[in-house]
Amino acid sequence: MTPLQAIFLGVIQGLSEFLPISSSAHLILAPWLFGWEDPGLAFDVALHFGTLLAVLWYFRMEWLALIRAAFGIITTGRIETPEKRRVVYLIIATIPGAIGGLLLQSKAESAFRSPQLIAIALIVLGIVLWIVDKLVDQRRILGEMRWVDAALVGLSQVVALIPGVSRSGSTITTARGLRFDRESAAEFSFLMSMPIIAAAVVLEGPKALQQGGLTNELMGGVVASAISGWLAISILMRYVSRHSYGIFAAYRIILGLAVLAVVYARG
Repeated sequence: MTPLQAIFLGVIQGLSEFLPISSSAHLILAPWLFGWEDPGLAFDVALHFGTLLAVLWYFRMEWLALIRAAFGIITTGRIETPEKRRVVYLIIATIPGAIGGLLLQSKAESAFRSPQLIAIALIVLGIVLWIVDKLVDQRRILGEMRWVDAALVGLSQVVALIPGVSRSGSTITTARGLRFDRESAAEFSFLMSMPIIAAAVVLEGPKALQQGGLTNELMGGVVASAISGWLAISILMRYVSRHSYGIFAAYRIILGLAVLAVVYARG
């Protein structure tokens, strides 16, 4: 892998991790379209470390408040504030994704990686995202979340193990379906991404370093992923305060159709 390829893939990871367009699909499709070699586990884990840094930095004040709330729960045993309830909801939302990841990760890394399946997943969730965003009346704010909502949003992460579905896409779509407004859906999706990404980095990081080591290409990918991830969060939070998710739904459908066209053309 050249340094430019590493930076390009890092930018793709950072942007697509938080936009509802599927980072795993883009990281699989980019080498496939350009004829590049698979960058391997070490590089994939490094890029996720970059997006982890992005979500930690962007929501740093929220994370500090949540950490204080978690200590408050431990010391008092009470869950009486919005911050404490949010800590509990994030834990509830993380459990289904963690269990699904442990049970299905090996299958997701092999059986679910065909371009045709990715294209279909892009198109299907794009249509669902557009329908939910346009037709469901969404007026709830994050402070109105209940444990059932958190569990359902967390459960939707399991479907995102299929490349093309998108973790942020599935969780945002589910939250919108539960009538949360666009900003609340995006914020909870981004916050709940941290435990899942952190767990993947911790579990796979040592193995990845043994396989690939710290290279200039890997470090370039991390930096590109972190910067572009921060930009993606910042842009999306501002964008959805005034606009719908329609542009992302359209992009998913167009990309899926383009991939199917390439597959057909290559025979």
